[in-house]
Amino acid sequence: MGVPGYFYMLTNHKRKLLYAGATKDLRKRLVLHKTGYGARFPKRYGVDVLVYYEKFPDVHDAFLREKQIKNWHKEWKWNLIKTKNPNLEELSDFID
Repeated sequence: MGVPGYFYMLTNHKRKLLYAGATKDLRKRLVLHKTGYGARFPKRYGVDVLVYYEKFPDVHDAFLREKQIKNWHKEWKWNLIKTKNPNLEELSDFID
């Protein structure tokens, strides 16, 4: 078994935009997004609210999940998020 990893989705404060990513350290990655040092899209559009994440035993699987979901329609992504987070609440305090 390798290093654990996370697939995650962020939105903006108005809950209109989505960003999907994968990382081995979700807490550290969120700090980067919130301070403007993450990817360009989140920085440009203020997408820094964690609304969904999945933990994987191997970070490779998290990156495969990211690739899969990035090909989904936006509506499908929102539906997935709402299965676990129907009120679209910020989840960064609940990372396991």
